[in-house]
Amino acid sequence: MSSYDYDLFVIGGGSGGVRAARVAASLGKRVAIAEEYRFGGTCVIRGCVPKKLFVYASQFHEAFEDAKGYGWTIGETRFDWPSLIAAKDKEIERLEGIYQTNVGKAGAEIFADRAVLEGPHEIRLVAEDRRVTADKILIATGGRPNRHPAMPGAEHCITSEEAFHLKELPKRIAVLGGGYIAVEFANIFHGLGVDTTLVYRGKEILQGFDDDLRHELHQAMDKKGLRVHCCDTFERVDMRSDGTLAATCKSGEIMVVDQVMLAIGRAANTENLGCEAAGVELDGRGAIKVDDYSRTSAENIYAIGDVTHRVQLTPVAIHEAMCLIDTIYRDRPTKPDYDTIATAVFSQPEIGAVGLTECLAAEIFDEIEVYRAAFRPMKNTLSGREGRMLMKLVVDAKSRRVLGAHVLGHDAGELAQILAVTVKAGLTKDAFDATMAVHPTAAEELVTMYTPSYRVKGGERV
Repeated sequence: MSSYDYDLFVIGGGSGGVRAARVAASLGKRVAIAEEYRFGGTCVIRGCVPKKLFVYASQFHEAFEDAKGYGWTIGETRFDWPSLIAAKDKEIERLEGIYQTNVGKAGAEIFADRAVLEGPHEIRLVAEDRRVTADKILIATGGRPNRHPAMPGAEHCITSEEAFHLKELPKRIAVLGGGYIAVEFANIFHGLGVDTTLVYRGKEILQGFDDDLRHELHQAMDKKGLRVHCCDTFERVDMRSDGTLAATCKSGEIMVVDQVMLAIGRAANTENLGCEAAGVELDGRGAIKVDDYSRTSAENIYAIGDVTHRVQLTPVAIHEAMCLIDTIYRDRPTKPDYDTIATAVFSQPEIGAVGLTECLAAEIFDEIEVYRAAFRPMKNTLSGREGRMLMKLVVDAKSRRVLGAHVLGHDAGELAQILAVTVKAGLTKDAFDATMAVHPTAAEELVTMYTPSYRVKGGERV
């Protein structure tokens, strides 16, 4: 019998921490989990789930407009922000209850408390002022939005977390950032009728995604009236006497808005966690350093999810949790597999992507083939909407293996999930060509692009 109180103590009740606690407890281990706020973590409480609900809400105005082209007569429509907030809160509360109930049913002991490391095997529960011990400790405390403390007036701004709890919908908003969180929220607010401006210091939004999709999405946002200002940033934000905010840009422009949202990256939740006392080393950005098996510099302490700054996605944290359980409790040392992770940007239109971009593939492979189709989807014909779809397959010319698949358009995220299976499996373009199309669908373009749009060899199109 171990001399420790628990075999495993998990700090953090997000998706990764809960999965690890549940599975370890189901294996008969003595498990405890501490969560100081709400179970579900960033994804369920203040991230993916409420954001997707907001995305759905923001899409209805276009659906109402499109319906007319299909013979529907739509009467007066009105959006009520408090009703959306109330419905969202109810759903989040339901999901939170499921997370907490399931971990309890698995046999883990739950502490609604902040847990702090006191040593390699010791944890202090702050509110109870109680100390417990564990053979192994898992840190899964996640991350939070950066607040930009160096910018004068940052205290007047909101982040994605506050955006979910605004008492009223602003009439005008400026969003600072060019990553997926900034782009998604800019589209959400614009879709809900807010006068929206996105400001980004880079040359183009969504760095890291395929250049064609980045450019096309930017153009689509512009055409909808969502202003995108690249190569600029905010130098200060001042509160005016009437309660509005004046955001002064580096370019000299002053934007007067009701809210300024900062979406400029995320930071790991490691402050005052006791990492130093436990011998857990952090990197230069405050994230926990881990090896290939999620082990920290303290031999018995592990870390998964956003707190490690590896890949900040919920399914990745869950995958890391399962690999960790295999490693420490099933005698199957398993490294998380970060190759060909599919992702989606729930912009309007959406982006779905998996594998290498054209630019990156051209740097790695001697010659690539690019298959590209841009078209107006059938849904937009009778509605008169101008939005177009873009699909790309990036292929190694020598092996014919599909290296990357990229989609811009309706339900691109759903397509990315299926495309991820094909890219992960290492399928060739020949397999795509041999697959019968489902007609009429937009997705059939993925299996009917028989001839390369162009090739790239030695960094040049040929």
